[in-house]
Amino acid sequence: MGQKSDILDQVAEMRNAGQAFVLATVVRTVAATAAKAGAKAIIRADGTIVEGWIGGGCARGAVLKAAKDAISDGQARFVSVQPEDLLVERGVSAGTEKEGVRFARNMCPSKGTMEVFIEPVLPRPEIIILGSSPVAVALADTAPQFGFHVTVCAPAEDQPAFAVADTRVEGFMIETAGDRERFVVVSSQGRGDEVALRAGLSVPADYVAFVGSKAKASALSAKLREKGADEARLATLKAPAGLDIGAITPDEIALSILAEIVQRRRTRQRADATRAGAQ
Repeated sequence: MGQKSDILDQVAEMRNAGQAFVLATVVRTVAATAAKAGAKAIIRADGTIVEGWIGGGCARGAVLKAAKDAISDGQARFVSVQPEDLLVERGVSAGTEKEGVRFARNMCPSKGTMEVFIEPVLPRPEIIILGSSPVAVALADTAPQFGFHVTVCAPAEDQPAFAVADTRVEGFMIETAGDRERFVVVSSQGRGDEVALRAGLSVPADYVAFVGSKAKASALSAKLREKGADEARLATLKAPAGLDIGAITPDEIALSILAEIVQRRRTRQRADATRAGAQ
């Protein structure tokens, strides 16, 4: 039980730290295989095995590829590593997915079969809100209902406006490290707009949006461009933020922003899943 307990402790630590990884579990073996049912391993997106063991090179390549794909699209997988003759009997080839099972070839002399469940453990996607406008507050209140980790960046005197936040940052200095999907919304409403927008564009993110008119965003972008801001990053700015649903109130605008974030996130996940299936 010692090794399993160590792995589960590591899983808890990595989950709490907001890290992305896969928990691979051997669920079934047939004939001679190095790993036995119940063996577990923690695998990062780069293929590093952090803890545990799931056998030697015969199965490792297939498991690591499945782990990478699972972290990319968030979907669990079941991998069956079998010798060539059994794959032929089943009428499948290495890399084929059938009825939820991805098949791989065991090229080792053991000729055993090993089946592994690949479970991605992903941190909650993060919405970083810069500013304390009514839209910012409404977005912070609503986003947790959709599974988002909320980081609020605002001056100390404005922090009480937010009833709930997972992370609070006084000012606009944003931590850039981490494995979370990130969506940045600048909603400073005239209070430090330029500083907030510069900070938002400096963070690696799937989405950076400005709550305000297109003309105001364009003027701020011009100022940042004059001060050496990266043109490619400026080109990614979405302004005004949110889908066009005719929103007027702060709550409606916050809803339109969340809808746009969900739309972009799910579209990317579907594209990732399609690419993984084609490989």
